[in-house]
Amino acid sequence: MITVCLLGAGNIATHIYKAIKVADSLEVVQWYNRTLSSLAPYKNEVATTDKIKDLVEADLYILAVSDDAISEVSKSLPFNNRLVAHTSGSVSIHDLNQKNQRAVFYPLQSFSKNLDVDFSKVPICIEVLEKANIKIFKAIGTALGCKTYKINTEQRQTLHLSAVFVNNFTNQLYRIAHEISDAKSINFDILKPLIQETARKVEVLSPYMAQTGPAKRNDKKTIKRHLKQLENEEHKAIYEMLTASIQKTHGVTNKR
Repeated sequence: MITVCLLGAGNIATHIYKAIKVADSLEVVQWYNRTLSSLAPYKNEVATTDKIKDLVEADLYILAVSDDAISEVSKSLPFNNRLVAHTSGSVSIHDLNQKNQRAVFYPLQSFSKNLDVDFSKVPICIEVLEKANIKIFKAIGTALGCKTYKINTEQRQTLHLSAVFVNNFTNQLYRIAHEISDAKSINFDILKPLIQETARKVEVLSPYMAQTGPAKRNDKKTIKRHLKQLENEEHKAIYEMLTASIQKTHGVTNKR
């Protein structure tokens, strides 16, 4: 049995706890958060504390806290030479205090507290300084049924940057599309099968090969009509920027 102390009560911490709870060979032996009320829904399931000095012994301490808090929380841990990992995609492993064995346990997924996540489909990116510690993270990945990838800080930070494009920026485009359709009393649900098919395509095609639409075809009439339809200047600027990017990628920029 691998024992875990979990620190933090945000989206990532909540989903890690739920995933470990149903894993046979893993156990959260204690859950810390500076505001104990945030852990109230789980107080009958796991030992909780708001006092970092009262942390119990465990095989692994997972710091699922905000990026800005990682350094300070790791510094305040009341022990030495134990295995401590943060869950950030962008923070260096060296931001963890060197009094403990440092690692990164980065689940690359978008987490919303009230939406279930199948951890077997979540890739876990692992970074360690002591090679012997890779075994425990591989074992955790196996227990959670997910794939693990050993990567370095630069690779992880690049993945995080890429994730912003495929997740955060893409979701902002969904929001714009929702705003555009809603303005004309169009049910956004009509677009959802297209969203799903677009995501499905990159399972079998490269994003380059999957690209379609008026920008790639250099359909000037459609592009002109779309720009005329857009009343919001910010939306128009985004449309023009993305159109130009697609055309540059596919070698049609100079054909407009």
